[in-house]
Amino acid sequence: MTRICVFAGSKFGARPAFRTAAEGLGRGLAERHVGLVYGGAQIGLMGALADAVLAGGGQVTGVIPESLVAREVAHTRLDDLRIVPTMHVRKALMADLADAFVALPGGWGTFDELFEILTWSQLGLHRKPVGVLNVDGYFDPLLALIAHSVDEGFVSRTAAQLITVDADPALLLDRLMALPKPPALSSVAGGSVPPAGDTR
Repeated sequence: MTRICVFAGSKFGARPAFRTAAEGLGRGLAERHVGLVYGGAQIGLMGALADAVLAGGGQVTGVIPESLVAREVAHTRLDDLRIVPTMHVRKALMADLADAFVALPGGWGTFDELFEILTWSQLGLHRKPVGVLNVDGYFDPLLALIAHSVDEGFVSRTAAQLITVDADPALLLDRLMALPKPPALSSVAGGSVPPAGDTR
């Protein structure tokens, strides 16, 4: 595994544990010689993550749209900062560059990126592991919603199993790196087109 894309908040959040986890994940990437792909900002958990990778001698690739360079305060110490025209290009490029994905605590943008990459996996557009770093139970309500969606018949159990969850950054990285590729679309949705009742 060469690079992992991490989705993370542009704020630090309400608990110090969130920043601690972001920094721990960054150190873990550097120690494993796995590069970071992320949203290119130097603020919030995004910045803490990138700074930890850089401090450990690791490689960081930032991808940020032109409209957010000032708003998200683009990181000024990256050797590889890619400024792209739109959010759609940003997400597509981040996905293309990465061998796996991890979601740290965050808000709308993090949720959007996580669910889009899960949808792409279910549809067979990629076969890369997806992890969630569940710091202090931050993602518990979201994971409960996913379980509820399975019970109600909108998400298949196989699709729900595309997510690897751990509270420890090092353990999550090791688990993702040890995983085989997720099942192809035919195994998740039962064919080339998702059947009725199996969500995107």
